[in-house]
Amino acid sequence: MDSFEVELDFDSGLIPVITQDVETEEVLMFAYATREAVEQTVETGRAHYYSRSRDELWEKGQSSGHTQSVEEIRVDCDADTLLYRVEQEGGACHTGHRSCFYRTLDGTDVGEVVFDPDDVY
Repeated sequence: MDSFEVELDFDSGLIPVITQDVETEEVLMFAYATREAVEQTVETGRAHYYSRSRDELWEKGQSSGHTQSVEEIRVDCDADTLLYRVEQEGGACHTGHRSCFYRTLDGTDVGEVVFDPDDVY
């Protein structure tokens, strides 16, 4: 795939991606993607992102088994942010929580723990 129907704005080579459960509409995580990651997502139907800390493309769930099947990709009005609407298998967060947004600003844990990261990683 060389292009998309919408011209995406990959600022500095990356585009922010918000990931949302397609059924519950819960926000599961936030990450970045490169053009290649978005192309892989479109081609495979599985969520791909770019890890800035590891400097590499990665498929969600490749090591944990907690995969994301992408049902729809939406583009915001400026074409500089994506929304992956997914079917989440297991937890989205490497901490074991269903969502990466599992605590409030005052530190209160409000999220559901769905797996033990020590058993997975």
